[in-house]
Parts: sequence; structure tokens; C-alpha cells
Amino acid sequence: MLARGMACGRLMSAPVCLIENDENGQLHVRKEAKDILDGIKEPVVVVSVVGLYRTGKSYLMNRLAGQQSGFALGSTIESKTKGIWMWCVPHPYKEGHTLVLLDTEGLGDVRKGDEKHDTWIFCLAVLLSSTLVYNSLGVIDNMALEKLHYVTELTENIRVKAEESQDEDKTADFMRVFPSFVWAVRDFTLELIIGNEPITSDEYLESALKLKPGCSPQTEQYNLPRRCLRHFFAVRKCFVFPRPASTQNMRRMEQLTEEELDSEFLDQANTFCHYIFDSADPKTVSGGRIITGTALGNLAEVYVEAIRSGKVPCLENAVVSLAKIQNVSAVEEALQLYMTEMFSMTQLPMHPEELSDIHKNAEKKAVDFFISMSFNDNDQLYQQELMGKICDEYQQMCQQNQEESIQQCKAILHEVFEPLEKGVFDGSYMRSGGYQEYKDMLRHLTSDYRTRTRSQIMSEEVLSKFLKEKENIGNMILQADQSLSEAEQEKEVQRLKNEILEQRQRGVEEQIRLQERAFKDMQRTHKEHVDQIICQMEREQERMRKDNKRVLEAKLREKDALLQMGLQEQASKMQRQIDSLRAEMNKEKSEPSRISRIIDGVSATAELILPGFVSRGLSAVSKWFK
Repeated sequence: MLARGMACGRLMSAPVCLIENDENGQLHVRKEAKDILDGIKEPVVVVSVVGLYRTGKSYLMNRLAGQQSGFALGSTIESKTKGIWMWCVPHPYKEGHTLVLLDTEGLGDVRKGDEKHDTWIFCLAVLLSSTLVYNSLGVIDNMALEKLHYVTELTENIRVKAEESQDEDKTADFMRVFPSFVWAVRDFTLELIIGNEPITSDEYLESALKLKPGCSPQTEQYNLPRRCLRHFFAVRKCFVFPRPASTQNMRRMEQLTEEELDSEFLDQANTFCHYIFDSADPKTVSGGRIITGTALGNLAEVYVEAIRSGKVPCLENAVVSLAKIQNVSAVEEALQLYMTEMFSMTQLPMHPEELSDIHKNAEKKAVDFFISMSFNDNDQLYQQELMGKICDEYQQMCQQNQEESIQQCKAILHEVFEPLEKGVFDGSYMRSGGYQEYKDMLRHLTSDYRTRTRSQIMSEEVLSKFLKEKENIGNMILQADQSLSEAEQEKEVQRLKNEILEQRQRGVEEQIRLQERAFKDMQRTHKEHVDQIICQMEREQERMRKDNKRVLEAKLREKDALLQMGLQEQASKMQRQIDSLRAEMNKEKSEPSRISRIIDGVSATAELILPGFVSRGLSAVSKWFK
């Protein structure tokens, strides 16, 4: 694992500060860290560690990064980590994911004297992570839980919805969006035994979180942190670590080799890392939407800005703000990706089928990128905007392809028909028998031109215009040819007109074929967008189902635990919450398909785009005949 971690560390050679205090004592996101996150377009698994200062939080983060050092450890009573530091490494288990490690400033540092600052650091760790590790020393007792009072303040400092009714069950909303919770107990020296029976570390945690019956102020104070942990975090896990080394060696933890560490501590540390790698989910927000590194950086700025302005961070508002930031950028970057792919692969002029294939591949990459980066585009407004812009760019590329073909055809036409032009200029055909010679030369050179421009898409169009321009010259040569009777001349005039009309028809048919090809491409564009929408929404709906199932299972476990603790009234209240959640889940199943509504919206956009696409193409055809 360590070797894998070292390879992963090349993404970032060392941690950087993500959130710190500015000169005015206000939190802000560091640009360097934001730029790093902006470059991560894949899903992120975010693991944060919080806890009292000088409890060894940073060491666990370094282990997760697969490094001996990185996050500052320190060997004195001074807190080393200030603000929130970040280290991004490729995920060792999940391909195509980035593991983002967040090491937070130690809580309870008496030198700071700013309790609210600690509260916001804790809240930001909860809001930004998919797994929250709480690090403490000794044992999980009442004192340890009292030190974790920040969890009791979460409902005061974090809102899930912009408007919340008084009677609704808020715990389900928090459970859906809060991270999984891991309690890491350091320097643990007790035996895991209750009533002469061995227990697991998870059972040890759940035993410490048992509620007391009663409603006295003392009982309520005792139960409050325990109830918050039980009600806010659906997934809870515990690891107990023995002391890693002697006191003397503890002062140089960054230099210790694995052979110098306590073997039991090392085993537990490896078990902890494997659990995090295997179980920590990608970071999601409301609606089960997985976010990328880019979105995580934007989310951090949205939350920090809310705190700076004195507001309570609201997840629903954050999602709205994040959606606008993400989607505007997603459209721009997806379009840029499409154009880059098109320009790098095309050498105009080319056959429409070949251009169509390049467009198909470029468009798929652009749509895939947009889907991965877009966020909460519920009405598909931004995807429809991208659809229209890709349509415009492809139309322009098709027109440019035609123009390039026209230029090449004109060059060939000039070269091929130069002898004819020279004869006309010299007056060689203005004599008796000259018209037949002119007609034979025109036919011969026309055949030669068609042979040389067989692969060009605009050859008939250019030839049609050329022959139209030569109509008057042909008539002049015909009238000057005294060897033809008047009836023969009239017959020849009509033949010339018919040939020009036939050639014009060839040009129109040529353009119609091009437009049919382009129209099919745009129909495929519509299908590509619809297919991507369906896949994306099915993934999101599946994640929402899993979130609801996870919350439901947690509440069912909690109800059973409350009954075992003899808390019948609280168990009945929990049952009402369970019934409400089940009703909500059933309602979602019975509602009209949101996917079908969105497909209708994209189809309506296509109906607006496609006729315009064709009319623009036909106007390009008609301009040649004006």
C-alpha cells in the first residue's frame, strides 16, 4: 500500500492549505488549492480528520496518502495545522477517482481563544467530506463526548433546506448529506470486554453512545451529543489504536520506520486505511449527485462565503449556487473540447461522411464531459444550450468545408478550362464552324473537370455557376457561326438552356444530400443528449434510492436500539419518522417519470434547432443562384 501511495503522491508532492484565516481573521479559500481542485475533473472521495489539537490527526492522513511525512506532525504542545490543509492523490482502490485528504486545525487550542472559529472548521469538515474521521485520545467516555460538543451545534450552524417547516423530520435530511463517521481512539490501553464478553471496537462505540432514560436536565445534557451522533450519521465505525511507540520515539514519528512502530498499532493503522479506501464513498450533495474536484473547490468557496457574510451555510442554497457556477463552466469547457477535437482532426475539405464521423466522436466526448461536470441541471437548460452551440459550430464547420471545396474546385476549374478561356479571349471560335468546336471543347473539359473533382463535395455547384456564366458567350459564338441555319441555332439555344437547368439541378441535389447528411447528424446529436440524460438520471436516481435505503436502515436500527434501552416513547417517535420516510419513498416511485419530462424538453429544443439548421444550409445553396 505504501508503494502505491508513493506513486499516487506525484499528483501533489505535498499538502497545501485549502482554507485559512486572512489578515482580517476571516476564513477564505486559497487560490493555489482551488486551482488544483479545478484541474480534477473526476469524482472525489473526500476524507476529513477532526479532533482536539496534538492528538495525532495528521499522522493518520499521511498514512492514507501512503507517505511517511506530508501533513505537519509536530513534537511539541503547539498546534501545527492551521485552517484546513488538503492533499489530493489518485485513489488506490477506485480507478478514475481522486482521494482528497483534509487535515483540519486542532480543536480546543487555548492560544486561539476563538470557539466560533473551531465550530466553523468542524462544520466545514462535515460539509466537504464524504467520510469524517474524529480523532481522540484515551477512551470514549462522557468527557470525550462532551469535548465533541461541536456535533450538538450542527443544526444551529448548518441548514439542509432554505425553508424548513417546524414539524418535519430534519434528521433524515441530515443523514442523506452528512458523511459517514469514523471514531479513531488513539493510545487506547483498555481491553474490549463488557461483562466478561469480548466486544468489537464498533460495539464499544455503540455502547458508549447508549442513551439514558429520563428527561432531567442532567440526563438531557448526557444524551444530547450521543443522540446527535446517532441521528446525524447513518454509518458509524470505530478503530482503537494502541500507543505507536515509546514517548521518546513519538517525538520523531516522521522518521520512524515501520519496524520501529508497535506491531499492533501498525496492524490497526493498515486496517484503518483499507477500510477508508474500500468503504469511503465519493462526495455527493442533495439528490445523490456525485461531485468532481472542480465542484468541491466551488462548494468550498460557496460555504466559506456564507460564513464570511454571517449566514448559516445552507446545503440547498449551496447546490443552487454551485449549479450555476458549474453549469456555465461546463457548457464553455465542453464546447471548447468539441471545437478542439474538430479542429485537430479535420483537414478541410473532406468528404461529409468523414467529417460526420469526426463530429460524432467530438460531440460524444463533449457531451460526456458536460455530463460529468454539469450539476443539478434539472430542466436541462444548460445541456440544451450546449446542444444549440454544438449545432451552430458544426453548421459553421460544414459551411467552411463547402467553402474550402469551392475554392479547390474553382482552382481546378480555372486550370482545366484555361484553353477554352484562351480561345474565347482570342476570338478563335467566332467563325464558321466555331460553335461546334467550342461545344466539343466544353464537353471534353467538363468531363475532365468532373474526373479531377470526383471527391469534391461542391464540384457540381461550382460547375453549375461556371456554365451559367458561359451561357451568353455560347450564344454569341452560336450566332456568329454562319454554317448553322436559323432553326439549328434556335434548337441549340434551347439545348443550352436545358443543359444549364440540368446542371443547376445537379448542384441542388448535391446540396440536398449535404443537408440530409447534416440533418441526420443533428438527429444523432439529439439522441446522444437524450441517451446521456437517461444514463445520468438513472445513476442519480439509483444513488438517491441507496441514500434513502441507508437512512431507512439506520432509523430501523435506531428504533430497535431505543426499544432495547427501554425508551418506548422515543422508539414510537422514530417509528413515525420511519413511516414518513417510507411514504416519501413510495411517492417518488409513483410520481410521473422525470426522465420523460426532460426528454420532452430536449426534444422541443431539437425541434427548434433542426429546422433552423436546415434553413441556414439551404440559404447557403440559394445564394449561388442569385
